[in-house]
Amino acid sequence: MQLTKHWAGALDDYAIDLAWSSEGSVLAAASASGPITLFTAADGQRRHELPGHEGGVNALAWRNSSVLASGGQDGQVKYWDPQAGSHVATTSLGRSWVEHLAWRPGDTGPELAAAAGRALTLIDGEGAIRHRFPDAPKTLSAIAWHPGGGCLACSCFGKVTLWDSDAYLVQKEFPYANGILALAWSTDGRWLVSGNQDPSVHLWVPEEDMELQMSGYETKVRHLDFDLTGRWLATGGGREACVWDCAGPGPEGREPRMLPHDAPVCALAYQNAHGLLATAAADGAVMLWSPERQQPLRATVKMPVAASRLAWAPDDGLLAIGTEKGAVYVLRCTA
Repeated sequence: MQLTKHWAGALDDYAIDLAWSSEGSVLAAASASGPITLFTAADGQRRHELPGHEGGVNALAWRNSSVLASGGQDGQVKYWDPQAGSHVATTSLGRSWVEHLAWRPGDTGPELAAAAGRALTLIDGEGAIRHRFPDAPKTLSAIAWHPGGGCLACSCFGKVTLWDSDAYLVQKEFPYANGILALAWSTDGRWLVSGNQDPSVHLWVPEEDMELQMSGYETKVRHLDFDLTGRWLATGGGREACVWDCAGPGPEGREPRMLPHDAPVCALAYQNAHGLLATAAADGAVMLWSPERQQPLRATVKMPVAASRLAWAPDDGLLAIGTEKGAVYVLRCTA
């Protein structure tokens, strides 16, 4: 496999988030200072520039290419019409920054989870608040929907809570005596994983009340991703990306596959429907790996600055890279 430049664009500030529309024709890129740019995937033309949020944007989330949601430092969630480039609705959640957004998966009606400060809120497809959960004891650090859509995990310092998203009741709570920076469910819904400040990776199997932990990372673990099978878990946390085998009893006691870099790993992402893993390091290197080998494929490229985000297009043919200097690169992945 090879990565070749398809097009490049520019934002006015740090690229804080990237998100592809569901059919892959549009890439949304959020600038930390506020605006949201919609790029046409085919040629990188600017389709629209949305004003975003006063003070800056923190998160983006698409719903079936028809609505783009954004969360900002103004405490608001906004819905945008990507075809017209117009604002559709605003939901105010208070004074805290809206840092995390995620649409509920599955066939139920549209429902967006939003985390702002200690508050977790569900918003419907029209922007109306459907439910406000009781405030967490600390600021929410991550949220993640179970792949089936019936459970929403959220974390704060000291614990992870699983909420029943229909009955709005606590399903389970998992104490963890440290800060949690990231959450991810395996694609089969078996594993719930956290990346932590201590630094470590912690795994739960909620249906079996089983816990595992892997420690020994160089730095805080901010980046987690599962492949499409749910077997391989990729984690950051130093100058090597670690890939853990979660088959059977799980990774505890197994040696991970170590994917070396010359600088700390700053982003990683598995393809949506294929098996390749993209990793980015602080020296600007972006590499492709397969689960079967520990050497990079013929796809290493060097960006002029470090990546802040990686995002695969839905068909895995394009890899979007947002950088700390506001550049957006889209690379084509070919055999």
